[in-house]
Amino acid sequence: MTRRLLKYAPLLAVFLLLAGCSPSASTPIDPKNGVWDKFFVGPLAGTLDWFANLLWGQYGLSILVVTIIIRCIILPLTLKQYRSSKRMQDLQPELKKIKEKFKDDAKKQQEETMKLFQKEGVNPLAGCFPVLVQMPILIALYNAIMRNHHIGEHSFLWMQLGTKDPYYILPLLAALTTYLQQKMMSSQMNSQMQSLMFIFPVMIFVMAMNFASALPLYWIYSNTFTIVQSYFIYHRGANKGGLKK
Repeated sequence: MTRRLLKYAPLLAVFLLLAGCSPSASTPIDPKNGVWDKFFVGPLAGTLDWFANLLWGQYGLSILVVTIIIRCIILPLTLKQYRSSKRMQDLQPELKKIKEKFKDDAKKQQEETMKLFQKEGVNPLAGCFPVLVQMPILIALYNAIMRNHHIGEHSFLWMQLGTKDPYYILPLLAALTTYLQQKMMSSQMNSQMQSLMFIFPVMIFVMAMNFASALPLYWIYSNTFTIVQSYFIYHRGANKGGLKK
């Protein structure tokens, strides 16, 4: 059961992120609506307004700055997730031996697996916790962008942030950066998730075609940050023997 949860954790994360893309996201931000708007969406929307005022009224730049700040804040959780994934990856040879040795006894196989986890001090669910913590923050940022009427009234570069990109440049960039992001992290994916590497970019492209430009712009910023982050964590870190615990 535990291994099954780990297998579909990335898919669950994507589902939770896309769950934020609901019709209710178009409703005005009102602190009286409850904890979500008062303590999460409202403050983030105010932060976007504040940075836009500093950046010559450019909400496109404000979204970039706030996205980077949020991603830097949750970076420790990302690093924790990486370390957990790395330790689980290191245990794969031992887990394979247990599976082969007790292939006819599922109960014994599970018992020996748990003994191995206890011996090595590994929590198989530790990698899921950072993902679950990050998703509400990222969904709140999405809501703060899409429900802030000031953003929809402004333009950035060639686009009107409150309407669809007529040239489909943003949807293409959103899909491309989504693919590159997954490619950078493919070494940490199981075979099932790797088979979905071409599906998610197509989904993002179709969705970006139908959303106001502010959302795919946010996706591009976030994906680009993740690509750079993944390079230093997964590739440079691996070349140097991984991150220290």
